[in-house]
Amino acid sequence: MTALAAEPRAGDKLLVGSLEALREKGRQVVKSGGKQIVVFASEDAVYACNNRCPHEGFPLVEGKLTQGADGGGCILTCNWHNWKFDLEGGETLVGGDKLRRYPVEIINGEVWLDITDPPAEERRAAALENLHQSFRRHEYDRMAREIARLELAGGDPLDALRGAVGWTAAHFEFGTTHAHAAAPDWLALREEKAADEGERLVPLLEIVGHLAWDSLREPAYPFPAESRPYDAAALVAAIEAEDETAAMALLRGALAAGLGYPDLEEPLAEAALAHYQDFGHAAIYVYKTGQLIERLGPDSAEPLLLTLVRSLVYATREDLIPEFRSYGAALARWDGAGGEPIAAEDLRRLSLPKVMDRALRSSGDIKALYDALLGAAVADFLQFDLAIQDATDKSVSHNVGWLDFTHAVTFSNAVRVLCSRHPRLWPQGLLQIACFIGRNAAYVDRDYDASAWRVDDSGTFFDENMRGLFDHAQTEYIVSVHLVKLLSAAREEIAADPEAPWVSDLLAAVNRFLHEPLKRKHSKRTARQAISFVAGEG
Repeated sequence: MTALAAEPRAGDKLLVGSLEALREKGRQVVKSGGKQIVVFASEDAVYACNNRCPHEGFPLVEGKLTQGADGGGCILTCNWHNWKFDLEGGETLVGGDKLRRYPVEIINGEVWLDITDPPAEERRAAALENLHQSFRRHEYDRMAREIARLELAGGDPLDALRGAVGWTAAHFEFGTTHAHAAAPDWLALREEKAADEGERLVPLLEIVGHLAWDSLREPAYPFPAESRPYDAAALVAAIEAEDETAAMALLRGALAAGLGYPDLEEPLAEAALAHYQDFGHAAIYVYKTGQLIERLGPDSAEPLLLTLVRSLVYATREDLIPEFRSYGAALARWDGAGGEPIAAEDLRRLSLPKVMDRALRSSGDIKALYDALLGAAVADFLQFDLAIQDATDKSVSHNVGWLDFTHAVTFSNAVRVLCSRHPRLWPQGLLQIACFIGRNAAYVDRDYDASAWRVDDSGTFFDENMRGLFDHAQTEYIVSVHLVKLLSAAREEIAADPEAPWVSDLLAAVNRFLHEPLKRKHSKRTARQAISFVAGEG
């Protein structure tokens, strides 16, 4: 149907035409000022709404009108995806997004529409409300539309992220996830590399979508509401004791006293590094939470810090299992006096106890030891044995893949930053990097020739691969966040020390990771491990 141009009267009224003519046609599209509106007429009423379906833009003039189940009302069905809208009451009956309707007035036999836009503040609030509603079914495309609507209404697009952080905080049973940890890296990508509006939207959509996904259909796990006077040592002790109530009360006391993340970083980092914890994620989460609060502002500090402290309380303590028990003994022996020169090759191919012993012999030179540890970690990363991730006949303890190797890099990045700010934590940070080396040593192909992955121009490498994140094509958030986190951490480490001995291996390892297969589903391995486990239950 051809749309008819019309002009508004008095700035906000649009003349459609005569009621008689409209009833003869049944429906009519009119345009004005970028708006495209479809008007429907029945014998009893006239309805007007946006012609474009809010789902994917199909022209609603092609839709079907029916009565409601009770015989009243007027239901408009979009024939593309069967979304249904109640033109009388305004509800979306099937689908998600709301359809804008326009008030209709009949004056002297003519049909007039009120096309006045709602106040910008009202449109921004509606976009945020609708964005929150999209979380219920994780409607990724709807999230994109609502963030776009928020910005079109003059809103700060970061309000979508601030809202998502607040809405989801209590729905993370065990606190911070990769969704929070990758958020500052996505935001940095947006600021540095986005070339157009679409690319500026992608990072926000990835963060909001990931928060929605990780909290999908999770009930609320309310944070304890008690507050008590803040004491840094008491906070660390409460986290160590896995006492969420006490830890939250102390955190709330700190916030009530006007303290922010910079005041809390040291005790939080101490708590995160008190153990080889959550396979290194605890320290990463502390570092990244600080970055995210800095970007979103102080109003986001409370939900982010509550979520972080919960994650520290419930984090796994891997150093308490036999595989990593040598860590605690090594930490007790650390005296910072070891003066033996050290290089990455001195640490490779060693069992975990031997890695610890070798690190202690060089504990007097923090910089040299850090370079050797990171160098060994990235050299092993570069020579990861792909057969390990394809194996289907090994025990659960051997469920190791590419993503496990990336953690040594992102953890080292967090250790360097946190321990440089709080030097007393260097022993814990360095010896926990050693945990990665000792653990990953069994999954490395020492004969693998990595020469094809060498990178000549690091600037071009990072620019091209980081720009590629705007259209990464990964179906799993856990994969896309590892891409952005790894690239960001690697770039940050190289920028901090471009002449470090591990730079070439780090670039090559990241390059290989980006281009080699990443097996994410292990059907046969899972089935065999399940059978073996059940058979041993007695």
